[in-house]
Amino acid sequence: MIQVRPIQPTDRAAWQPLWDGYNAFYGREGETALPARITESTWARFFDAGEPVHALVAVDEHGTLLGLVHYLYHRSTTRIEPTCYLQDLFTAPPARGRGAGRALIEAVYAAAREAGVKRVYWQTQTTNAAGRALYDQVAQHLGFIVYAHDVA
Repeated sequence: MIQVRPIQPTDRAAWQPLWDGYNAFYGREGETALPARITESTWARFFDAGEPVHALVAVDEHGTLLGLVHYLYHRSTTRIEPTCYLQDLFTAPPARGRGAGRALIEAVYAAAREAGVKRVYWQTQTTNAAGRALYDQVAQHLGFIVYAHDVA
């Protein structure tokens, strides 16, 4: 049985391999790994009530962390209420196909509803076939292409 709950400070050791796996999936490992200060800042934000960044984890009946989801609320020029960006979603390879990813997405939907938010959105790489198979079941692809440019 999979349960989703808010992340806790005591989850750090179990969260770190999931975070590392997520980053490795997107090519951020070894020489291209995120600087440790970014991970430390991200972790701290989860527990800072003044931050709009939130984290949930999926756990099994033994309390083992199976996956993570990080999301944040922000303003939009096309809505009065804030919108929710589901930024990071990752399940451990042995847990895939057991419903953890879907449970994490549904938990973000529930948190957004509770916060008065009507839109949850996210992005993924076009090559993420396994993720997209799930996403096509739980959301609508709106056809947008993402561009990015670091100005520093």
